[in-house]
Amino acid sequence: MKKFYLAVTLCLLTFGSIQAQDNSMKKVREEAAAKIKNAEKDTTGRLWKKGGNFGLMFNQGSLTNWAAGGDKLSLSLLGTLNAFANYKKGKHSWDNNIDLAYGYVNTTSLGSRKSDDRIDMTSKYGYEIGKHWYLGALFNLRTQFANGYLYPADTTRQLTSKFFAPAYIVLSPGIDYMPNKEFSLFMSPITARWVVVMDDTLSAKGAYGVDTGKHVKGEFGAYLAATWNKEIVKNITFRSKLELFSNYKHNPQNIDVFWTNTLALKVNKWISANVNVDMIYDDDVKEFENTKTGVKGPRLQIKQVLGIGLTAKF
Repeated sequence: MKKFYLAVTLCLLTFGSIQAQDNSMKKVREEAAAKIKNAEKDTTGRLWKKGGNFGLMFNQGSLTNWAAGGDKLSLSLLGTLNAFANYKKGKHSWDNNIDLAYGYVNTTSLGSRKSDDRIDMTSKYGYEIGKHWYLGALFNLRTQFANGYLYPADTTRQLTSKFFAPAYIVLSPGIDYMPNKEFSLFMSPITARWVVVMDDTLSAKGAYGVDTGKHVKGEFGAYLAATWNKEIVKNITFRSKLELFSNYKHNPQNIDVFWTNTLALKVNKWISANVNVDMIYDDDVKEFENTKTGVKGPRLQIKQVLGIGLTAKF
């Protein structure tokens, strides 16, 4: 019996030792797997986040023997692309964004015209100096792809813009407040801005505030940029970007405003509807004639575009 009890005791001790060893090895394997997973996360997800949205909106209408009247044929096409590449490591961050749009409309009575045209690129670097506060620098370029015209009722169309005519280039060191991933407020009291008009015809008119015959005008002032990107409810996202600039050299009280807003409603994986509302006020853009006085001057510019069509997220 003593030998039997001794054998049973040795078996229990051996089994317990093997079980403890298995648990120890399991723990080691789990810790190693966690380290590998974290290392992969550090080299991919945490360092760079890339993605974007592409949209293509199309509309067509035709009338035949339609008593209520209207154009016989109307076609419109709008393409949009918003892409980003953001880097984050430790206290360093680098956010890059490009926003492109081009719209075209053709009607029987009015012919072909563009309905939307935008190139907007922003690159922003930040170094964290406190909770939600970053010391950084911002670069922004804003222009358009193709020729733009005004269409007065009693005269021929008038050329008002081309590629890089105008273009606005901003270089700004400043402070960035980012309480979360959805909101950013960049502020700078010392900002350099260049207004570029590369077309000779527009340059000769002194368009967009450049000196007559010149192609570039340098400005120095204060700059503020606020961006907000949030999914309000499921499948409904609102994106807004507001830029304010005050030129210390000329009428600093007349603040230039560029404000773009997009409301995206996702129907399913491939179908969505977008509502875009842009507002611009620039004291140097004096292309708009007062119908009462006949004097040209600046005005609040408003653009609204509604589109329903294909969308792709990547």
